[in-house]
Amino acid sequence: MNSPSTKLAAGVTFPEITLPKVAGGELSPAKQGGWRMLVVYRGMHCPLCKKYLDKLNELHPGYRDAGISVMAVSADPLEKAELQVSSQGLAFPVGYDLSVAQMLQLGLYVSEPRSPEETDRPFPEPGIFVINPDNQVQVIDVSNAPFARPDLAALLDGLKFIQAKDYPIRGTLRY
Repeated sequence: MNSPSTKLAAGVTFPEITLPKVAGGELSPAKQGGWRMLVVYRGMHCPLCKKYLDKLNELHPGYRDAGISVMAVSADPLEKAELQVSSQGLAFPVGYDLSVAQMLQLGLYVSEPRSPEETDRPFPEPGIFVINPDNQVQVIDVSNAPFARPDLAALLDGLKFIQAKDYPIRGTLRY
């Protein structure tokens, strides 16, 4: 697979992406108000994603108390996403069936499975998008490997600082 993605720039309007949500309904980060954080994970096949989602679940009350809605998405089909949510007791909404076109729209790196035992479809590498109440991308973290992800507790502290100090979106200078 050699389709390039276009990286989202800090401060841009978050794209209109709608996904089906485990337990019914839709997940549309751009249409939701307030502060929100979208965590893109590789899928149920990834043991590092499981640990990361466990940590996010543990910190979820802190994010909620800071007024930040948390949601997660993957390319997994419904059955795998439901199993992920139920086996981990995830307390935040989880979307599924993220398409390759949507991955590229978000500027994510996309990988092919190494074997059918891993998974049966292309999947996104990790990404986090923090969207402010003006629907602008406030914070972006995109990785091409499961080993490089932001510390969720430090990110929460940073987001509280951004909110308290009305800290501007960084990285917006264009040449």
